[in-house]
Formats: sequence, structure tokens, C-alpha cells
Amino acid sequence: MGTSVQVTPLSGAYGEGPLCYLLAVDGFRFLLDCGWTDLCDTSQLQPLAKVAPTIDAVLLSHPDMMHLGALPYAMKHLGLSAPVYATEPVFRLGLLTMYDHFLSRWQVSDFDLFTLDDVDAAFQNVVRLKYSQNYLLNDKGEGIVIAPHVAGHLLGGTVWKITKDGEDVVYAVDFNHRKEMHLNGTVLGSFVRPAVLITDAYNALNNQGYRKKQDQDFIDSLVKVLASGGSVLLPVDTAGRVLELLLILDKYWGDRRLEYPIYFLTNVSTSTIDYVKSFLEWMGDQIAKSFESSRANAFLLKKVTLIINKEELEKLGDTPKQVVLASMASLEVGFSHDIFVEMANEARNLVLFTEKGQFGTLARMLQVDPPPKAVKVTMSKRIPLVGDELKAYEEEQERIKKEEAIKASLVKEEELKASHGSNAKASDPMAIDASSSHKSAKAGSHFGGNNDILIDGFVPPSTSVAPMFPFFENTAEWDDFGEVINPDDYTMKQEETDSALMLGPGDGLDGKIDDGSARLLLDSTPSKVISNEMTVQVKCSLVYMDFEGRSDGRSVKSVIAHVAPLKLVLVHGSAESTEHLKMHCAKNLDSHVYAPQIEETIDVTSDLCAYKVQLSEKLMSNIICKKLGEHEIAWVDAEVGKEDEKLVLLPPSSAPPPHKPVLVGDLKLSDFKQFLENKGWQVEFSGGALRCGEHITVRKIGDSQKGSTGSQQIVIEGPLCEDYYKIREHLYLQFYLL
Repeated sequence: MGTSVQVTPLSGAYGEGPLCYLLAVDGFRFLLDCGWTDLCDTSQLQPLAKVAPTIDAVLLSHPDMMHLGALPYAMKHLGLSAPVYATEPVFRLGLLTMYDHFLSRWQVSDFDLFTLDDVDAAFQNVVRLKYSQNYLLNDKGEGIVIAPHVAGHLLGGTVWKITKDGEDVVYAVDFNHRKEMHLNGTVLGSFVRPAVLITDAYNALNNQGYRKKQDQDFIDSLVKVLASGGSVLLPVDTAGRVLELLLILDKYWGDRRLEYPIYFLTNVSTSTIDYVKSFLEWMGDQIAKSFESSRANAFLLKKVTLIINKEELEKLGDTPKQVVLASMASLEVGFSHDIFVEMANEARNLVLFTEKGQFGTLARMLQVDPPPKAVKVTMSKRIPLVGDELKAYEEEQERIKKEEAIKASLVKEEELKASHGSNAKASDPMAIDASSSHKSAKAGSHFGGNNDILIDGFVPPSTSVAPMFPFFENTAEWDDFGEVINPDDYTMKQEETDSALMLGPGDGLDGKIDDGSARLLLDSTPSKVISNEMTVQVKCSLVYMDFEGRSDGRSVKSVIAHVAPLKLVLVHGSAESTEHLKMHCAKNLDSHVYAPQIEETIDVTSDLCAYKVQLSEKLMSNIICKKLGEHEIAWVDAEVGKEDEKLVLLPPSSAPPPHKPVLVGDLKLSDFKQFLENKGWQVEFSGGALRCGEHITVRKIGDSQKGSTGSQQIVIEGPLCEDYYKIREHLYLQFYLL
């Protein structure tokens, strides 16, 4: 049998809840994402609580609440202690997301599910990897290799490939095949025939239009409202899809020379953009090329003002004609909640949602058709204590301090008693043996052993401690070169080395919060939260435009068909979209399709038999390898034998028959087009084929029936002329010939 693989959804199955899945690979237990909603409902984490202490590793795919929001809580309360793996942007931006969420909660409630220290502690365990970096796990995970790959959707977003014994398990949720202003599309399409593909059905029923038209409609909607004297609120996430929106707005405002102010308001807005400026290598090719050629950083936003509190907005936003991007996207808490309450009563204003609201949140309630005419909201704020309340608070704090001091003194007394107990002599090398003391006293200045100390005038009790440090003789071995050492004592463990490399110098967790937010937290003035419920009349316009940055249903089906996994596991999507995609894949793909419920474990172990064989030295000496990326490939004719109960490949006993030449590689017409253009050819796409010069056409034909991954054919059409043979020669250079 192949590698043993089991999948158990802990959340985010047959529904749009947070993403969290348990993956077991030959007994090694991965936690794939650790999401939570903005509601922070602990009941959602009950399935995770049952397995958290048994997790061996956590893989994070995106830096937003739905993918990592529960990580600090799980590590503090649920016993999760496994190492966490993520890309650098997911680590940095995920940390800022959690800071922003905590600060938004703390300002309007006595939030105690986790603290900023808990956030720091959780992210302290993160090992950061680069795209396509193969990371070999140790100990229990020996033989398992994990590698992050580009997912699109969010900066640093990851498709995880987990490999064991040559079989791949691919975890790809919330991917985007489209190139965007700041991100490349996913590389998921380059994976072919993995043993298991775990992906989502979130957009299975949605089809998107052209991106340029979508961007234009977005800008036109904003300008129309601003021109009529209204303001626009965009509820956004902290450091995810908001980055694409900021670039779109900054570009169009500059191109059209618009003067309407744009404000980006979160508790960590300046820190977010500062970090993003340094992540250009993680972004799209266009941004990287622009920086290389002109040193122009796309996130030096010229038309966007970064602010970190509502007081700044009130000072700057003295005109009603403004665009405000404020967290949180759910409208449950945060600046977006308060600004919505202020803007909702004006018919000329617009609240534009760029993503579907989470279930049970105010944003989701406002996105129903038709929207409600009035909603009940709770307005809360933190104010300093004064008068009798302040006096009572100080008295309570004084009482608590006294109780803690008494407890500390009692604990110290117990420790002293324990240290002077009957077994102190056995455990402490400085304890004096009474019998030895008598002998030493009679012997004058003679000491009977390392720990016997002469004390003139009295005999110390057996439980006393020696008044000086004892002398221990150095018994180390010596040779001609000096003292004999154990090299293992001076060798860093592999995990310590990897951790040091991944963390890098100067990677402390200080300086992640903006100065204003830091001052807010460091303010030790006693305070309380006051709340009042109110009904808000919703007179403003409410519009939803899809800027979530996920592949639509048509593209998801196409990508899955191209990848053609042996077994497909569908998660995270409404019941309708999950069933729709499940039926489509079962009908059109040659794959086993699964859609498990929450806490339902499915066994997706490969039906293939895998054997480990050793190549004999005699066989290897006759093999000529060719370099293919990071690997070397060769054609091998051999016979299987056995040596020491192991399977071994031996040279064939007779001459093997000749084999047909094999071309190894996966040609992308877009890459071939770029190659030919660099060679000076005039090339263009026409009807799905690549037209080269005047007469030659290159076409890619593959067997798309039932998701087959049979050999793809590259067809060259045209007359047998000089151009034909040159194009064919260039085409052969794209492959490896065996």
C-alpha cells in the first residue's frame, strides 16, 4: 500500500466557517490552518480542542483571521504546542492581523480570550520558508518533505505540498489563477497527478467577468458617490485583500488626477505598509520589474493617507467627500463598525463590500437582498475611571497585591523548608556529613573527602549547608593533543540550526505596533467599557462587488481537471457549492471524490503499491544523468534483485531492447512565446494556438477526457520551410531528451 493518509475537517466543511483541518500522513498529524471568525465564538473550536495536544505541525496558508485567527487561543488554552510553518509575509502580516483584531476588541470590551503576549508567543514558534523551498521534517516526521508554493489571493498565500515516499498531498484552498496588480497567479496548475488534492468549493457556483471591467465599475461607483457629495466606506481586512484595493485606488486616482481624500484606517496601518514595501520579491512580476528598472516601489502610496485612530480621521476628514478603508470587514468591531453607524443615516453615502461577510456578522446581515432598513448595533468605548469607581478600583488592586505578597511569602517558606529537608544531604553536594565532621575534627587540619569541611568550635548538624563551595577534581581524559572532548557537546541540534536560520538576526517581536496603538496599550490609567444599544436607520447605499481574489467556478473546475489528482477532497464551501463541485468532478474526472463533514475522518490512502529500491553501484556507474531543475534524470534499464532482504536494481543480464526517445518537460505556450520573442521572432496567440512568423503555428493538444493525464501532443503546423525547422529546433530545446 502507499503512504497512509487521513483527512478530518475540524471546521470549514459543508459551510463557510473558518478553515481548520487535520491531516495524518503515516501517523504524523498536520493541522492545516487554524482559523476563527471575527465573532471569536469558542464553541467553534470544540473539535480542535479534542486534537490540539496531539498535533505535530501546523501549516498556515494565508494571513487572515479565517486561516490563522485561532492560533493564539489554541496555544494558550487548548494545548497546541507544535511548530508552525508559514511564508515570511504570512508570518508578518498574520501577526499584524492578530494585533489589529485584539486592539479592536480591547477598545470596546474586556477581551480576555488572548492577549498581545499570547499573540507574540504563538508567532514565536513560526518557522518561515520561501516559495518552493523543500523542508525536511525530523524525528517523528522523518521522510516527510513540506514545501510552500504560490497560491495568489493574499500576499504570501500558500499552496502546501507534502511529500512522503514519492507521493504528494497538496493542500490548496483560496487560490487565484489570475494575475493581479500585486500578485502572480497560483502555480497549482503545474502539479500533475498528486495522490491527494485538498481544495475548497467556495466559488464553485460563481463565475466572474473581466477584471478590467470589474475595476472600472468599482472606480465609477466610487466617483459617482463622491461627485454627488457623499462619502464611501470600504470595510476591509487588516493586511490581505486591502493591498490590492489600495493599489487600484492609488493608480486610478493618479491617472484621473482625482483629489478626493483616501484614508486607510487600522490600528496597524503604517506598520502594514512598511512591511509590505519590503516584500516586493513575493509580489507579481510587474512590480518586481518596475522596481528593478526605476526603483519605484508600488506601495509608496501617493494618494492614500495612513491613519491609526479615529481622532486623526476626524481631524483630516473635514469634508464629506472621502473614501475610508477601515478594518474589520465583518463590521462586528473596529473602526469600520463605528464609521458605518455614522454614515448609514445619509442617503448619499455608500458602503461598498468587497467580500462576502462571515455568517452571523453585521456585514452578512447587510448583504442580504433586499437589505434591512434598520439594524440594532451596540456602541461601546473605553473611558478612564473617576471618583468612587477609581477609588474602589485602587482599593481592590491593593488588596490583590497584598494577597499575592502573602502567597509568595508562604511559597518561599515552603521552599526553604523543603531545601532543609531530610533528602537535602543526598541531593545537595554541599551538605555536610556529621560523621565525617567528627573524624575531621579529631584529625586536625586533615579533610576527609571533597565535601568534608572542618569548622572550629562546633559540630554542624547533618542538615546544614557548607559555608564554602566544595572542590571537585577534574577527571577529564587527556591525550597528546590535549583534553579529550565529546564533539556532540559542541554541535547544534538540527532543529536549533533551522530555527536560527529561519528566524534570522534582529527578528524580535518588538516594533510591530504603530506608535499610537502602543501608547494606547501602555497607558496604565484604570478604565472601563461603557456600552449602549441603538437602532440605526440604513439609508445609505449598500453594494457588493467581488474583490476576494479567488478563482471562480469555471477556473476551479479547469484547474482540478488539469491537476487530475488520484483522490480529491472538497472542503470549505456552502452545501450547495460543495455538492455541485462534487457531482461535477465525479462525472468528469477519473478521481475518487470526497466531501467529508466536520469531524468525519476519511481514509484517502493511495491504492498504489510503493516499493523502496536501492540502485547498485555497478548500475549507477553506467548511468548518464541530465540536469532537470533541482533534480537529475536518466533512463534506466535494470533487473530487480534482492540483497540483505532489500530490493536492489541490478544491471540487466542481457542487452535491453532499444527504447523510443522520451521528451521530459511541461511546455507552456506563454513561456515559449516569450522565448521566441527573445530570439527575435514575431509571435502572437490566435485561436488558442501560437502563430510564429507568417506560416508556422504551434498548437498544444491534450487528452481532456475524464481528466486523463496522458501524453500531451505539441503540433507544429505549416509548410516544410526554413522557419518550420528553426521553430522545431527551438521547441526541442524546451524539453529534455532521454
